[in-house]
Amino acid sequence: MEVQQFFYSSDNLGYLVYGTEHAVAIDPGAVDEMVAFADARGVTIEIVTNTHSHYDHVQGNKKMLKLTGAKFLDCRDLKARGFIEIDKERLLVFHTPGHMDDCLSFKAGHRLITGDTLFNGTVGNCFSGDLEGFFRSIKLLTSFPGESLIYAGHDYVRQSMAFARTIEPDNPHIDDYLDNYDPGHVVSTLADEFKVNPYVRFNHPFLVAAMAKQGLPVATEYERWCSVMEHY
Repeated sequence: MEVQQFFYSSDNLGYLVYGTEHAVAIDPGAVDEMVAFADARGVTIEIVTNTHSHYDHVQGNKKMLKLTGAKFLDCRDLKARGFIEIDKERLLVFHTPGHMDDCLSFKAGHRLITGDTLFNGTVGNCFSGDLEGFFRSIKLLTSFPGESLIYAGHDYVRQSMAFARTIEPDNPHIDDYLDNYDPGHVVSTLADEFKVNPYVRFNHPFLVAAMAKQGLPVATEYERWCSVMEHY
């Protein structure tokens, strides 16, 4: 099972997860490019789905379905189902609410397609208002091995690292992260995120001390998460 990343609009990222014969289109905004890629590899786009239901992620659904005759699975269907089978391999599906209540993440081997829940260098806005659910989602995603690859829903890398530097100006890993950034293929490892992403580093001593100095709650892990989300 392989993953191909596609760019569309100004900074959106969609994905084709494919095997030897079939493929799943996730957030298919780059419809023509996805179809051409699938045709060139002789695979059929069998299923269309999304990481969540914000317009910029679903805007390509109708065209993709019309061109391919694929089946559509919405977030609710997939939340209950828990996986999609692609040529006898399972693309795992996880409910990761927070940005929105219907957010999903997908696991294809060591690759994590995280939508607007976990970005490369930051996390999504908590539009759902469910900080506790978002916390559980981030804890789930960051529980995978450090070599896991993070494929997000947008390319916000440069903005995220500029902001991370305002919080930790002496963090040497930010320069390394930017050196490894490829705007033609946006990906990072989970281990990379633990070095630079303030929204997964809420247990790091530097951030804990900085938040405590500002009088923010830091006694528990959840309090630290809320403090970093609400303050930064």
